Amino acid sequence: MGIPLLMALLAAGGVLLIVWALLGARTSDPVQARLTQLGTLEGVTSLEEIELQQPVMDRTLRPLMRRLSGIGTRLTSPQRVGRTESKLSEAGYPYGLRTLDFMGLKVVVALLTSGLAFLLFGLARGEPGTGVILAVGGLALGFFVPDYWLSRRIKARQKEILLAIPDTLDLLTISVKAGLGFDAALGKVVEKTQGPLTDEFRRTLAEVRIGKARRDALREMVARTNVPALTNFISAIIQAEQLGVAIARVLEVQSEQLRIQRRQRAEEMAAKAPIKMLFPLVGCIFPSMFIVILGPAVILIVTNLGSVNT
Repeated sequence: MGIPLLMALLAAGGVLLIVWALLGARTSDPVQARLTQLGTLEGVTSLEEIELQQPVMDRTLRPLMRRLSGIGTRLTSPQRVGRTESKLSEAGYPYGLRTLDFMGLKVVVALLTSGLAFLLFGLARGEPGTGVILAVGGLALGFFVPDYWLSRRIKARQKEILLAIPDTLDLLTISVKAGLGFDAALGKVVEKTQGPLTDEFRRTLAEVRIGKARRDALREMVARTNVPALTNFISAIIQAEQLGVAIARVLEVQSEQLRIQRRQRAEEMAAKAPIKMLFPLVGCIFPSMFIVILGPAVILIVTNLGSVNT
């Protein structure tokens, strides 16, 4: 009776935690009072109506993650929280997730994984002991699943930036040679292109326009992306600005170098292709070929051996 009672207490505690996170204590909001006074927001005069116009995730899952973020922060060291902030920046803050949101997401995924494991193996199969063990394992596994997802998002974004650098740099070089300044050329690139690299350039331009030094804004972009090719390009731009070298010449040299690197990457991928094709060939195609070629011979041999024995 001890294990079922423990499971019932854990389930009740989880339900109470979720209800508390979703509902919470409501206090008077000054934004609501201001909306009531104005009443000119296109017919929307209450926060409830504004919230109903938002996506389902923003109305349900995000508040839950915000309320559970304290648990995730306490379970994570401050150094790891700082690394999480850096990773979110490198990933481009997917779905608008910030550090607190991500910590809450880890807790939510851990609870869902643990509860699913217990329901499948503890209650459905009638094995509470196994369900408890798997629930604990699912709790630990679910807590680190968002980290794996975030790492995949970082790699995908860095790959997109790496592929976009040569063409973007060509457009930047042409714009500078046409007589535009570096900032105006960046604005032209932002206007004509799309993607994560364009988003980073757009943010850098916005920071420069509000008064931040260009070199500082470019250095921060390097920290947000962590792409070696982009780091080399930004370092060359900063050095040219400090030494008074013509930026057009620097851009031309960097563009040529990046085109060479792109060709080398293509040649490297082409050289790796036969080795990567070997495994599906051996595992999938060759067995079926052997069946088609040797199958009739094996059937004939078995038939002949059976007739000899009789």
